[in-house]
Amino acid sequence: MKWKAVVLDLDGTLLNSKKQVSARNMKAVLACHCQGMKIIFATARPPRTVNAFLPKELLEIGAFVYYNGAEVICKKTGYQFSSYIPAYLTFEIVEFCLHQEPDAHVTMEVSDQWFSYKEYDAMTMMKVKLNPLIQPLPEFKKNNATKILLSGSSPELKRALMDTFGDKVHLLVTDQNELIQIMPLHTSKERAVCELCLTYGIPMESVMVFGDDMNDLGLFQEADYSVAMGNAVAVLKQIADETTDNNDLDGVALVLEKYVGQFSYGCN
Repeated sequence: MKWKAVVLDLDGTLLNSKKQVSARNMKAVLACHCQGMKIIFATARPPRTVNAFLPKELLEIGAFVYYNGAEVICKKTGYQFSSYIPAYLTFEIVEFCLHQEPDAHVTMEVSDQWFSYKEYDAMTMMKVKLNPLIQPLPEFKKNNATKILLSGSSPELKRALMDTFGDKVHLLVTDQNELIQIMPLHTSKERAVCELCLTYGIPMESVMVFGDDMNDLGLFQEADYSVAMGNAVAVLKQIADETTDNNDLDGVALVLEKYVGQFSYGCN
């Protein structure tokens, strides 16, 4: 079999718009696992929400790249990796954002906990049900942040952040330009997946990847075969080897069934 590993983004890719894995998608992924392929879930999400959204059957077989690569866990091999934005740099970034836009919606992830320094309507701003924990601003600024998030900020702030901190952290603009994700420098999905595949002894020439947003761009450039979802951003479709149907129409399964086959997922 040409491909030894399948890398799956979650939101907009494996998960449908109800944040669920369809029965057809799950069957296709489990069939790949039963054929000996490694299954890697690579997402911007933290561990707690991945655990909430993925079925137990997938949680048991996968390796996980969280926070766009800031944290990696593979229970099968024992490989783990984590990185963070040091507190002094977190302080500088938060100070900069609030000076530029005092009403900026700044939150951050710290070791699988989500924090804000003020009350925050997460459903309106981030389309998630649970609100972040509140920290006093002085304490908030001193975190070793796994990821800093800005939602609803102006294009001017985005440009200013890139100009000021572009050589100190990894900045990504996703979710139709509504969300700025700030990760530790050199953190990316592609770097995390490359290192994880190295532990498996699998070259990137044997890896198939699926994605839909800008944080998948580098991964598409590194892998042997890239599949953009029908709902993917235009730039991803332009460089993809193939574009499948959207995430509400089992786009992942359509490709896996075509290239890997339709198998029963009861592993012998």
